[in-house]
Amino acid sequence: MPRTTVTQDEVIARTAGLPSFPRIVTEILASLDDPECNLNELSDYIAHDPVITARVLSAANRAANRAPAIRDVYTAASLIGLSHVRQISLLSSIGQFAQIAADECLPSTYWTHSVAVGVCAEELAVHVAVPIDAEAALIAGLLHDIGQLWLFRFRSDAFAMAMERAFCRGEGIENAEREQFDVDHARIGAWLAEHWKLPPAIVSAIDHHHKIFSPPNEPLAPLIGVAEVLASALDLGGRRENKVTAISSSACTSLGIVFNEKIQPLFGRIEARSQHANRMFATGSDSAHATR
Repeated sequence: MPRTTVTQDEVIARTAGLPSFPRIVTEILASLDDPECNLNELSDYIAHDPVITARVLSAANRAANRAPAIRDVYTAASLIGLSHVRQISLLSSIGQFAQIAADECLPSTYWTHSVAVGVCAEELAVHVAVPIDAEAALIAGLLHDIGQLWLFRFRSDAFAMAMERAFCRGEGIENAEREQFDVDHARIGAWLAEHWKLPPAIVSAIDHHHKIFSPPNEPLAPLIGVAEVLASALDLGGRRENKVTAISSSACTSLGIVFNEKIQPLFGRIEARSQHANRMFATGSDSAHATR
């Protein structure tokens, strides 16, 4: 198939053919540094989304394990806590967005891999020495391959060939993408994230998640790069193209990550949470369970 250049102007222009980016994601991001934000505000917002509402209520009722059942969002959110409500909201809203945006051409492994990296990034954010917000890490992990979603939707045949070429060569997909499109999915994803007015740290993390040997100053970027390598090393997401690469020692040093016996429980939590989240938040699923 002949080379077909993808430009930033085209990427942005074609966002008109995608569903609106979930407003709840930007609402949660805006609230991370807002001490005045409370459960009441978030509960009022998610009450308008029946899928998120169902999952929050299910999580609360599972946690309470009592009768009568909890039926209002505020009570449910009060029980399971703000952080858990945010997790459910982010996984649900971004998963729905990915399913609709892909227009039925998206392999299931795209979302399972995105969830695995998101969960891994969220757990790492709590573990590392530098301050990184766990919800921001989850969002960056869930969206790190959003550029691939764009390619699946608007360059599906050429992208399928690029993926097959990369698999046969045993190399990273980004090399085949640059051969085919003059740009890789990381840069396309960064263009989209910037267009959606996501924070610069998330834009940079998406842009640099395959460049962890020379990470930028923001700690979120090397964190997402490390999270993707770990997700592949733990064989999460079920992708045939899972490719284990070396973890940047400079990224680990900057994050304060030391790989010794003390980190083993972290791997166990990542595996368990990733598997559970992918069962309960599979795109298109009517399941209404929570991630923890």
